Amino acid sequence: MMRRSVVRGTGHYLPERVVENSYFESMLDTTDEWIRSRTGIERRHFAAEGEFTSDLAIAAARQALERAGMVAEDLDAIVVATSTPDLTFPATATIVQAGLGMQRGFAYDIQAVCAGFVFALSNADGLIKSGQADRVLVIGAETFSRIMDWTDRGTCVLFGDGAGAVILEAVEGEGTSDDRGILATDLNSDGNLRELLYVDGGVSRTGTVGFLRMQGNLVFRHAVEKLAATAKRVLDKAGLTPGDIDWLVPHQANLRIIVGTAQKMQLPMDKVVLTVADHGNTSAASIPLALSVADTQGKFKPGDVVVTEAIGGGMSWGSVVLRW
Repeated sequence: MMRRSVVRGTGHYLPERVVENSYFESMLDTTDEWIRSRTGIERRHFAAEGEFTSDLAIAAARQALERAGMVAEDLDAIVVATSTPDLTFPATATIVQAGLGMQRGFAYDIQAVCAGFVFALSNADGLIKSGQADRVLVIGAETFSRIMDWTDRGTCVLFGDGAGAVILEAVEGEGTSDDRGILATDLNSDGNLRELLYVDGGVSRTGTVGFLRMQGNLVFRHAVEKLAATAKRVLDKAGLTPGDIDWLVPHQANLRIIVGTAQKMQLPMDKVVLTVADHGNTSAASIPLALSVADTQGKFKPGDVVVTEAIGGGMSWGSVVLRW
């Protein structure tokens, strides 16, 4: 017997403001067709003035709690994955904790950029397996619109704001791949590749927030290779094969990356959850957003094998396989 981390509820939130590709045509040398053909993105959401990452996270968390039939006091911990925290400190997770009215347990942030939710999910699974927590709220939330260079068409058209949340609960399993819950995780990073995707500001170096910078072509090449490799490793760890996958829920960065990864995994696209057209790249929020949207649509059935994988600045990348 072993403790497994089973998904009990999902939730998501998107800011009200919807920004179509055409918005950028008056600002930059770009077109709706150019953006769609290279990224698959058609629109994204931007947070309103005075709407912060914690606000998005709290809204997603409330929906997840409602769907799980829980209240905040049922939780033992909150883990928030974000690269755009409200403040340098305290952790955005503690602001979420207060916003939900949770007066017990603990809360902290994880920063692994676009791979943040995968890292947070793995971390929460560790809390549950070790017995430190029975119920953990895992959130990915971002306001990347606050770190965009609006003169750089190679980056500012890609990103959006949003939040997604998943509640994990400890359940006793048999310790086999037939168990429900998280079956295996695979985490990786290579700091030698940090200059491929980074923000050029920070408390220690510049005292500024800075802007996102990316070498898009190099990121693309690393992404397809590394995402397919981490997915294979996590399946191997769980004793599963690509043929066992019911759903792939990838980081929603670029449609071409998603298609390339699915092809390397020999996975048909009708088994891939896609939200990139409507959300753009929401960094750490993209996987929980996609999970919640697909859950709302009734795509996941009990017993389905779901693989999530992501890559982001650092570079950091990883994957999680779970049985719904």
